[in-house]
Amino acid sequence: MAAAQRTHVVVVFGGESAEHDVSCVTAAHVLRALDPARYRVTAIGIERSGRWAVADRAMAALAAGPAAIPDRLDAEGTPTSITTLVGDARADERTVVLPLLHGPLGEDGTIQGALELANVPYVGTGVLGSAVAMDKGMAKQVLAANGIPQPRWISLREGQCTPAALRHAVDELGLPMFVKPANMGSSVGITRVTGAEDLRAAVDAALAYDEWVVLEESVRGREIEVAVLGNEEARASVPGEIVPSREFYDYEDKYLDGGAQLIVPARLSDEESDAVRSLALVVFHTLRGEGMARVDFFYEEGGRGFLCNEVNTIPGFTPISMYPKLWQATGLTYPQLLDELIALALARHARRRRKTDR
Repeated sequence: MAAAQRTHVVVVFGGESAEHDVSCVTAAHVLRALDPARYRVTAIGIERSGRWAVADRAMAALAAGPAAIPDRLDAEGTPTSITTLVGDARADERTVVLPLLHGPLGEDGTIQGALELANVPYVGTGVLGSAVAMDKGMAKQVLAANGIPQPRWISLREGQCTPAALRHAVDELGLPMFVKPANMGSSVGITRVTGAEDLRAAVDAALAYDEWVVLEESVRGREIEVAVLGNEEARASVPGEIVPSREFYDYEDKYLDGGAQLIVPARLSDEESDAVRSLALVVFHTLRGEGMARVDFFYEEGGRGFLCNEVNTIPGFTPISMYPKLWQATGLTYPQLLDELIALALARHARRRRKTDR
């Protein structure tokens, strides 16, 4: 394919959230996998300060070949702006933005909204689905309204975290329980609370990242994850199972020491596997998912069955991340997965524009 016909993929990574480092690692592996014969790639970093930059070192590594790309990208570089990105994209009909911004100000509908206004195709779920899935408390309300089973929870705003409210949470949810920032991922800010005297400190730790917190019952069950891929018509991967090396699947287990076991496919019967895959698709469509998502469950054997824990609309793509591993086990390689996500972005953009252009 001639260079002029290649799709221009703009990979945006970094960001202002506490998941900045995870994003920089994810982006490095995505850049390695994008086929230079099919794509012209531009790497845009968002520094912790919020400044946008052309990631000069990443671009130099791209020019030198995939082997030159480091394990973690640097978000610093020549200053640019979303206005410049949009201007370049509007002049090139084949531009697709691939946002790899985990957490707030990236996975929560903010950059998706900017790209919608700019009429630029992008990979992943749209504004509403991204915002709802990012906010664990709101996502749980939507899932509950649609009868989807999940652990018991209470969502509180910062000013509502009174001693009386916390005592009520202990009475309702029991101990141990988990305390989480509502809008955060990668297990950042999560605490497992075993004593009522520790609940206040756990809430304060979560409030350091968000003004809303979610308190959730501790489920004695297996951790099962399913990867979903598609737009109006989506498909689910084989399920995977996570066996944490710690009390729960925390940040260190996910990204630092890699002590957790990732079992793919999960040790489930055919009937159990079919059930959780079907439920993952229901959850995906209920939360207005598009492109990709990883749907996480607890499996309470002999009890309530599969309980939806959360949905990640921009799941990790690191070598030890579950999302690409699940698709590889389902028959889709890492490069093929990226190819399909880019094609889905273009198809979604064309479909939406048919509805909005007059």
